[in-house]
Amino acid sequence: MYSKLISHIRNYIHFGDSDIEILAQYITLLDLKNKQFVLEEGQVCKAYYFVETGCMRMFFHNDKGTEQTIQFALEGWWMTDYMSLSNQKPSEYYIQAIENSSVFSIGFHDFQKMILELPSLERYFRLVTERALAASQFRMKLLYELSKEGIYKHFKTSFPEFVQRVPQYMLASFLGLTPEYLSEIRKKNP
Repeated sequence: MYSKLISHIRNYIHFGDSDIEILAQYITLLDLKNKQFVLEEGQVCKAYYFVETGCMRMFFHNDKGTEQTIQFALEGWWMTDYMSLSNQKPSEYYIQAIENSSVFSIGFHDFQKMILELPSLERYFRLVTERALAASQFRMKLLYELSKEGIYKHFKTSFPEFVQRVPQYMLASFLGLTPEYLSEIRKKNP
């Protein structure tokens, strides 16, 4: 039941069968439908989310009322609003399934208990968070260095599964493009 999650954890730390039994006490499986939210703007983020199957996104509405996607998560990826979760303050973001998805949830308070009981998971989450931060920093660098077409080419090469699975308007939003311009770029770069 936890195959991708356990495999992901074991990529970073030693995690035995007895550890899995303890972890199971703290996680909840959410079966989400396409377009279902786990977080909406104004709500306090209550959990960390791990995508076992499916795809999710994080977005906000900009000052023009347009959705601005800032993050995607496929199978084996974590997603949460760290600011809202850590401060237990209302979120400025939405987290939504963009396909039917199975997602493991670890509640904020359960997470605190879990890392006391399984201290190795604190190291795991630190390593995963460091990797996510590094990826975010690299994305910011690319936004300053590359042309709009270059950003799309890099993303298509690095993450072909997203280009196939994510609706074009969401991908355009994530890349800082209009859907029409993304369509033109795709025609030139099949």
